[in-house]
Amino acid sequence: MDGDRPERAEPDGGTTASVYLPPFRIDVTARGGVVHLVSRHRLAAVVRLALEAAGAPGPASIGVVLSDDRELAELNAVHMGHSGPTDVLSFPFFPAEAYPAHERGVPVGRDPWVAAALKQAFALPPGLRAHLGDVIVSVETAIVQATDGLGGQTGDVGWTPVEELLLLAVHGTLHVCGWDHAEPVEESAMRALERKVLESLPLHDAEHASPAAATDR
Repeated sequence: MDGDRPERAEPDGGTTASVYLPPFRIDVTARGGVVHLVSRHRLAAVVRLALEAAGAPGPASIGVVLSDDRELAELNAVHMGHSGPTDVLSFPFFPAEAYPAHERGVPVGRDPWVAAALKQAFALPPGLRAHLGDVIVSVETAIVQATDGLGGQTGDVGWTPVEELLLLAVHGTLHVCGWDHAEPVEESAMRALERKVLESLPLHDAEHASPAAATDR
């Protein structure tokens, strides 16, 4: 059952807290030693906006991990076959058919039987929710990209590390929800949706939030 959960300690010295923004629960984990840039409420708020924009089914949960270059490099090598760190990785638990269709630039078949089965997967008993997946962000890389003018959607924007971190969280969340940018049409639509989400984020944290804690960019 949902309810307030206190922040809990992790073995690495980090912490995990859950933020309930119905119909979603956003579990935010900060690894030990990672620089604190933004409140969990603000991070959860932008993730919720991204989930809503992508038509994510609910009730559901999603995990957001704030980590460093070391962990991202390890995950990048194991899951993507790439060397070195990256800024964000996403690990969706459901295929794109679990979410509303969107323009991808190339024909994509959607099996109606798969779609029907996924609807059943979200028909859970009261108090339970499906887990959509996890987003892991390198705060270390977010800071470097922002301060070195390598941030933003185009990779040439100089803005605050907080803005870069929020963009990466939105980007990763959309990947969890079946979005990609392999084709120009979908990339353009994805970038536009990211801007819309960020522009709709309130200037301050949502006061009603209840705290309790692979695709590449």
